Amino acid sequence: MALTLVIGNKNYSSWSMRPWIAMKVAGIAFDEVVISLDAEDFKARVLKISGTGKVPVLVDGDVRIWESLAILEYLAERFPAAKLWPADAVARAHARVVASEMHAGFLPLRKACPMNMWRPAKRLALDADVANDVKRIDALWTECRNRFGAGGPFLFGAFGAADAMYAPVVARFHTYDVAVSEVSRAYMAAVMALPAWAEWTEAALQEPWVLARNEHDWPDVPRISAAS
Repeated sequence: MALTLVIGNKNYSSWSMRPWIAMKVAGIAFDEVVISLDAEDFKARVLKISGTGKVPVLVDGDVRIWESLAILEYLAERFPAAKLWPADAVARAHARVVASEMHAGFLPLRKACPMNMWRPAKRLALDADVANDVKRIDALWTECRNRFGAGGPFLFGAFGAADAMYAPVVARFHTYDVAVSEVSRAYMAAVMALPAWAEWTEAALQEPWVLARNEHDWPDVPRISAAS
């Protein structure tokens, strides 16, 4: 039986992007169900498979897993060949720490810079709290790259769960033209060069749903074209 991943809008749903891009890069086959976050029946449909009424939700037969990080942990156990966590114990521990920090933190950044894949890149003035989040993430990425990134262009060399957790941050930093170090900029370029990134972005640009709360320029909704 195929896995099914239930997600929200690809243009806006940062939580949905995490397991989706991890599964795509790892080559884990799955069916996807996209439900717009503002759909009138959103809660009713999602509550049938998750008590939280939120996405993403991974369905594997009788198993239901919600919360992005929990889904990634489940996938790592279910598909060990995908190597979503580093093989080295020290690197693996660090990867879990930084993934958990992303899962639980950076609320000012999330609020000020909502994920919006179709917004043309344009610098945004950041308040002190958001700037502190950016500084912390920049330092975190740099440390991971310098300590554990020798085997490839991602945080721990090969793309893994930690990168999936930070993929929406890459999108935010790109969309709002956030200034980061050269190390972090190179890391962002590697993530954005993934075929899975292109696939997600292309689908996001074709979505019809517009969520005003995620549009920083509202009531204007500037959009890059699918061909850009």
